[in-house]
Amino acid sequence: MPEVRKGPRLTPPVEQGPPLNSAPAGAYADLHADATAVLAGWTPTGAAAGLARDRTLDLLAAGPVALAREHRVGHVTASALVLDPTGGRVLLCLHGKFRKWVQLGGHCEPGDRTLAGAALREAVEESGISGLVIDPTPIDVDVHPVACGGGSLHHDVRFAVFAPAGAVERVSDESEALGWFPPDRLPEPLAGGTARLVAPALAALRRRTRLS
Repeated sequence: MPEVRKGPRLTPPVEQGPPLNSAPAGAYADLHADATAVLAGWTPTGAAAGLARDRTLDLLAAGPVALAREHRVGHVTASALVLDPTGGRVLLCLHGKFRKWVQLGGHCEPGDRTLAGAALREAVEESGISGLVIDPTPIDVDVHPVACGGGSLHHDVRFAVFAPAGAVERVSDESEALGWFPPDRLPEPLAGGTARLVAPALAALRRRTRLS
């Protein structure tokens, strides 16, 4: 049976630095350089991911502002599919706003320097699990509409993240629940694009296991 945890809640750390809506676009300069280099050199994991990667590189041509949520035509986000050490379970959250199960992730912040770092930060904040390890090579890119600021697009770059043995998750205030699920029996309702993360994430785990 899947393991679903609804509490106790974990309150994310207080955001440091200036509020996001006052951060100048230049605050994302390092992250913009990393995102551009990572995506330009990435081999897409599928046709849809390739089209989304190309659209995201076009967005990044606008400069560092493309990483800020105030960029209404679209902005780059980062997310992570968390796997247990065996690959027998994946960790998903029941999103508090749109009430679907989805991988962990969210907006980039001015303090982020790399896309992988942003995805890992989000995974730690939303799961409460310490000792998470990220594969720095993306496993997917997806572009989808969201309600941010009255309507925008998320250009979401997804990564595989590996939890340590015995990891215990804690629910944050951004989700209703966290649950571990077999990769071939994901819960419903499921956010679009989440299921296609499983195969490349498991492939990343196998590569990691061979190299360890």
